[in-house]
Amino acid sequence: MTTHVDSAPTSRPRAAWGAVFSMALCVATLIASEFMPVSLLTPISADLGITDGQAGQAISVSGMFAVVSSLFAAQLTRHMDRRQVILGFSALLVASGALVTLAPDYLWLMVGRALLGLAIGGFWGMSTSIVMRLVPTEDVPRGLAMLNAGNAVAATVSAPLGSYLGDIIGWRGAFFFVVPLAVLAFVWQWIALPSLPSRATDSTGNVFRLLRRRPVALGMASITLLFMGQFGLFTYLRPFLEGVTGVSVPGLSTILLVMGLSGVAGTWMISHALRTRLFSVLIAIPLVMAAIAVALVAFGTLALPVALLLLLWGIFGTAAPVGWGAWLARTLPRDAEAGGGLQVALIQFAITVGAAGGGLLFDRAGWWAPFLFAAVLLCGSSILAYAAFRASSGSAP
Repeated sequence: MTTHVDSAPTSRPRAAWGAVFSMALCVATLIASEFMPVSLLTPISADLGITDGQAGQAISVSGMFAVVSSLFAAQLTRHMDRRQVILGFSALLVASGALVTLAPDYLWLMVGRALLGLAIGGFWGMSTSIVMRLVPTEDVPRGLAMLNAGNAVAATVSAPLGSYLGDIIGWRGAFFFVVPLAVLAFVWQWIALPSLPSRATDSTGNVFRLLRRRPVALGMASITLLFMGQFGLFTYLRPFLEGVTGVSVPGLSTILLVMGLSGVAGTWMISHALRTRLFSVLIAIPLVMAAIAVALVAFGTLALPVALLLLLWGIFGTAAPVGWGAWLARTLPRDAEAGGGLQVALIQFAITVGAAGGGLLFDRAGWWAPFLFAAVLLCGSSILAYAAFRASSGSAP
């Protein structure tokens, strides 16, 4: 593995932790922006005169453009200084937040979300290699942990914060809330990021070659169905909770916050099990989530059971990506960067298809349809995880 230094090892004698922190802030803002619509579908649709399903496409369109960006951004910018590229993606984040806030109609809302998708895919796709150049080799895990901490915090607070701010200052005010954070991240990166000249190895090549390996192909397919099912349901929680369960806006914010906090607990609880029973965890989690989805249909009108079920959903849904991250490190130790780019693309593709498919079912069949749709996809994820285990070496799942 290469170290963080460029052609002149003495040019940056100490780890650039300020730059890493600035990237972590940008990650948190990106993720908060991506999932903010989850808790704001109802006011967005009412203000723009669209359906809840159409408003849900604000998530799917950002996912679609993130797929394209994560696969091709590094190669298309391979001759550019990586500092300039990262600053460019941060500028797209600022522009996206401003455009969504001021969007006069549905089209401009989608344009703003498309810019966000480009920023998400490009930034995430390059983040690992950038951190590897900012800190010494022995500190790379710590640097990546900081980025993931920004991701976890944003995933925890974005939905409840969006719901709370939307009730006080409207959905446009809630989206504008992330703009100053994006500007701060941009300015901080401008100050803290050193020059990172392009390298010949910056080209990602054909990441799809990894799918020629049967265990990798099966595992990536399982990841895809997992996120597709998760966001086929999660995207439409607000209209479900308000229209079916009868939860008030403060109650909605509380439930979403509890889900986020339970997710943080889930990541801590799963860490030990992953060391010894990785595939058992990967097989079991989507099955549990599928059962929760079916139970939400059965008990959808009862507030207390729904709240408890969503608490469990938060635990298992947040823990699942941690498990698949451990799988990636174990399965592709020499191709982790290429595998990570492919994984990001597939996750964003899954979010896109899940949110879009769930929206169509929500509008045409009823609120329960995306929940059952999610359950079927999650069962498929579990089956493929078992198949990936069978295709891998090992004596126990």
